[in-house]
Amino acid sequence: MTNNSIRTLNAYEIAELLRGREKEIVNGISMAYQAHGDRMSAVPHSVFLRFPQNSTDRIIALPAYLGGDFNVAGIKWISSFPGNINRGKDRASAAIILNSLEDGWPVAFLEGSVISAQRTAAGAALAARTLRKSQPHTCLALIGCGVINYEIVKFLAATCPELISLTIYDKDPGRASGFANRCRSNFDKLEVKIVSNLDEALAGAPLISMATTASTPHIVDLSACPKDALLLHISLRDISAETILTCENVVDDIDHVCRENTSLHLAEKLSGNRDFIYCALPDILLGRAPAPANNKRTIFSPFGLGILDLALAKLVLDLARDKGIGTVIESFVAESRLS
Repeated sequence: MTNNSIRTLNAYEIAELLRGREKEIVNGISMAYQAHGDRMSAVPHSVFLRFPQNSTDRIIALPAYLGGDFNVAGIKWISSFPGNINRGKDRASAAIILNSLEDGWPVAFLEGSVISAQRTAAGAALAARTLRKSQPHTCLALIGCGVINYEIVKFLAATCPELISLTIYDKDPGRASGFANRCRSNFDKLEVKIVSNLDEALAGAPLISMATTASTPHIVDLSACPKDALLLHISLRDISAETILTCENVVDDIDHVCRENTSLHLAEKLSGNRDFIYCALPDILLGRAPAPANNKRTIFSPFGLGILDLALAKLVLDLARDKGIGTVIESFVAESRLS
């Protein structure tokens, strides 16, 4: 490669490079969070592009810099078009650009939805391990049967060998059935059960993952949950503000998550403060705060920081360079026009 070339990687190449690396990815995400907790990052607020007369679709830009052992800068540009599900397409699509920290030139252009889904799932697995250190995760309940919750099953199955059963709920019974069949095919050690309503799902396990397309809260009562439940609130807008205020709340970044009408943002508006947030996950990883007590319902709400995409994108790029995978476009950046 010349110094003004760029390497491109498609979704299939990235998925193959990451295959079987779940434990390595979780550890990388942990290191990224710790670097962020030590202020070795720059994470501007995400920018949400919305469209007139369209309240559901959006495209989000997540620029970031991650220092420490990563030393990488770039941006993820990710769309969320929920109507794609009815078109037989994935809801989200994304692209990631990585830039040189020497001259700022782009050095890689990567398909981003595979990276985005896996870093989200790795963060969920990390939170499960960190927030319930002494509690084995034998059962998992899933609310929402899309790509993200499937990846969460994959990462928890890889990092929690004690996991033996799944309880599945989706408001679309057909999606739940298809999801269950895929899990049975790919995780033959897991018992899979479909339930027909939300309360059955909430009661189905002490570890619950919510990954839906909800834009406004639809869960107003957690009394069906075990009293020591850990809820991975991945989609951020499922739980009512009033309910958020009754639980222990851990986030990835307090300033980022209290935006854009997330459930925590609504809870902040309702309470007038952020005192209901116990701490950020990096504080626990760095030993600055203990994990919440196991005897209270705990909600983990990650806004999804761009540094996580960069950490995983750097791993992908390093692997691709070592293995000679991807397409290299020479002379992508114009030579100086001043000479």
